[in-house]
Amino acid sequence: MEQSALCHWESGQGTEFPAWNSETVPGLPAGCSLHLVHLQGGLSRGMRALDINTGAMVLRVLPDRGMGIWKAWHKGEFLGWESPVRNGPVHPALVNQERRAGLGWLDGFDELLCRCGLASVGPPGKEEGQFPFTLHGRIANLPAWALELQVNRADGKIVVRGTVDECSLFDHQFRLTTTYTLTPGSSRIDISDQVQNLSAKTDQFQLLYHLNVGRPILENGSRVLAPVRELSPQTPRAADGIDSWNQYGAPQQGFAEQVYLMHLQGDSNRNTLALLQSADRKRGVAVRFSLDTLPCFTVWKNTGAVEEGYVTGLEPATCFPNYRGFERESGRLRALGPGEAWRSDWSVEWLRDQNQIQQTEAEIQVLAGRENPIIHRTPHHQFTPQTME
Repeated sequence: MEQSALCHWESGQGTEFPAWNSETVPGLPAGCSLHLVHLQGGLSRGMRALDINTGAMVLRVLPDRGMGIWKAWHKGEFLGWESPVRNGPVHPALVNQERRAGLGWLDGFDELLCRCGLASVGPPGKEEGQFPFTLHGRIANLPAWALELQVNRADGKIVVRGTVDECSLFDHQFRLTTTYTLTPGSSRIDISDQVQNLSAKTDQFQLLYHLNVGRPILENGSRVLAPVRELSPQTPRAADGIDSWNQYGAPQQGFAEQVYLMHLQGDSNRNTLALLQSADRKRGVAVRFSLDTLPCFTVWKNTGAVEEGYVTGLEPATCFPNYRGFERESGRLRALGPGEAWRSDWSVEWLRDQNQIQQTEAEIQVLAGRENPIIHRTPHHQFTPQTME
């Protein structure tokens, strides 16, 4: 398919790019545009952000934060959440991941979509007495060293590709290449990620997609729908809410987070999906992914006061967010030989039509079938080390 290559940028080059629109780019429909901006002031100073207008939404991609997505907007509504981290997005140079005994990752956590990994996705801690891992790994706080923007002239699709390296001497050497494909007039984000092992030895990686949604989709009466095959609470605290694991209440000051780990049913091609819907079933977010590449799914409930971060996470992943050692013992780490690469294709769609919600519900019901899911009422040893035995 013929493409208009808008730019190819690499480290050491300037980034003074123009704004692109239908008048300057062949094949880009009216109402669509791209604009690479330099953020100024506060915690964002010095960061690059890419604003993409598909005509159905405006999306802000953050090349300097692991190719994450900050927020999306459409006609006065936004998709994302109100983080206690004020005035973001946060330049990764201002995030000390060692702070608070390895919890410093939270100082920059305010995105709609950020990645956890690539060496570790779980809590802080040491693996087998070696160097410690900080919360959720490094990839979300590393900048892309290459960025490409393209437009397909035949259909107007916008393609954004960024490359981020997580490499160090005497440590892991991984390369993440992220490709976002956006369709004019659509609120769907197609995501393709490749993880490559750049080292001369076999290594194991982890990747978890932290998709975070708050108001207005998240509210009292919101629900998560998914074709659950087997589910376990991660902690005793999560076990307290097992009967309402997929239901949400109003903001509650002091609410302690609850995490649910699950395997989902898939279709004949092992594709699956999950849906977060508003109480009136008129707004939602759907995630679609393959169980071959992302076999694990986590729901994070953090319905504290709005000022404290009223949010939930829908998290497709290669593994569960436990200690790396536990995930290795459970056989959920992905091994890559020297130069070998792994790829995953999945999507996020912002639903703003009741018919879309109903159609997605029907898809999930078909996948769920008539079999009752296995619901463990207490933390189960196959899912989490935090059992109640």
